[in-house]
Amino acid sequence: MASSVLSRALFAHRFLQSSSTHFNKPKFFSSIFSKRSFQLLLAPSHLSHKASGSAYCSMTSSAVASQASFSMQSLPNNEPVVSVDWLHANLREPYVKVLDASWYMPDEQRNPLQEYQVAHIPGTLFFDVDGISDRTSNLPHMLPSEEAFAAAVSALGIENKDGLVVYDGKGIFSAARVWWMFRVFGHDRIWVLDGGLPKWRASGFDVESSASSDAIFKASAASEAIEKVYQGQRVGPVTFETRFQPHLVWTLEQVKENVEEKTYQHVDARSKPRFDGVAPEPRKGIRSGHVPGSKCIPFSQMLDGSQTLLPADELKKRFEQEGKK
Repeated sequence: MASSVLSRALFAHRFLQSSSTHFNKPKFFSSIFSKRSFQLLLAPSHLSHKASGSAYCSMTSSAVASQASFSMQSLPNNEPVVSVDWLHANLREPYVKVLDASWYMPDEQRNPLQEYQVAHIPGTLFFDVDGISDRTSNLPHMLPSEEAFAAAVSALGIENKDGLVVYDGKGIFSAARVWWMFRVFGHDRIWVLDGGLPKWRASGFDVESSASSDAIFKASAASEAIEKVYQGQRVGPVTFETRFQPHLVWTLEQVKENVEEKTYQHVDARSKPRFDGVAPEPRKGIRSGHVPGSKCIPFSQMLDGSQTLLPADELKKRFEQEGKK
């Protein structure tokens, strides 16, 4: 899934923010390194996006003013992640909303919505990675149109003024995907919870053992809103305005072109056995192996034993090592 690629890109984003030598600031979100400067770009190579011209919305002055009202002093503007301690201290802030974006591989046989209902961080909304997707594609969880995304997150009660913290049930896995999705649609006030729900619980912080009827209703409403958009039906009030960032997405055609031109280095964030084609793919009908010319940097190597990000210096060291191969 894109999650592993996005997780690795999240790590690189954090590392690049803290480094002023050898690396340039990321220009867009990809799993690619420039061969000339070993510059990390961020755009999952196997995702595509169908931009909807009619759905494009620019930020209005009132929306900008609303965002300006969100001014928590401790907001980590230069970090893509926040700690569980930070979230615990700011959980009740009026413009902080938390999303459970848990998603699991098919062979794990885990149901993220059921697990959300059993235990989640208090006040959390459920973000359905599979549901908030392009319903015209036969591929799983492809990026939805702007109109569909705006309708779904509006149904969740999310506005442009909100600061979002997204987590998952593994530590850092699928949450990074949702972090990227919001950034693709122009919302930068989003962070991944470092260590996710496991770290939260290990720190002794409370969880809710049942979901409110309002939270379940909103999750269902988001799915219904997506369906209505793709069926050409009217949806309820849209409280979230998108600003699509095309430089954060690569199409299949761009990837194929780069395989030939070799301008950038493709990076595969899956496990080495899957990269080498010696381990079966978790989905039926998917061929083993990797994109020609790719390098393998398993995203799991960017986490410590508690499934939190490694220190920036260690991340830098590992990226540089791979860049020399």
